[in-house]
Amino acid sequence: MAYTNYANMGIYRDAIIQFEDHSAPTPEMVPDVTNHPWHITRKYGFGINFEQNLTPYLTAFARFGWDNGKSESFAYTEVDQTFAEGLGANGAWWHRKQDRAGIAFVSNAIAKDHQTYLADGGLGFLLGDGGLNYGRENIIEIYYTAHVWRGIYVALACSISTTPATTATAVPSSSPRSAPISSLARAGSF
Repeated sequence: MAYTNYANMGIYRDAIIQFEDHSAPTPEMVPDVTNHPWHITRKYGFGINFEQNLTPYLTAFARFGWDNGKSESFAYTEVDQTFAEGLGANGAWWHRKQDRAGIAFVSNAIAKDHQTYLADGGLGFLLGDGGLNYGRENIIEIYYTAHVWRGIYVALACSISTTPATTATAVPSSSPRSAPISSLARAGSF
């Protein structure tokens, strides 16, 4: 899969240059990727998915995604590169044919210009706390999706991230950022 988006997006390198040489349209205390005249910019990328049945009940997968990382992030996530691998199990294995369970490892990264922008104090729509100490975001996730009744499902998931939101700054073990993230979801289809 490949994609291209055209939108009024700033460019990280331009925001850094404007901040450093004080040439931004309005004065800045930190770089601001949204502080630019109206112009259409292009962001493009691709994704690849591999799946392999290992047994009738177990499937291995690997996914890779990349975008150019130069233009402002504005939807879904601020990740410029992602790699995921894992195993998914079909509930027929334990006699619940519509249930699913799995485990995955995910590693996310942002491009160098994006890193520099955040390290200089810039804010994204999800990232930025006044100075990024960059590190790849690594996540381990386990999940279970149970079929409840006629198109109604309940899912449980637990994720553990060693560097949440790509920050390598040491986090005390008592901090909520270092704790496992759990979620409960419900879905239905009719």
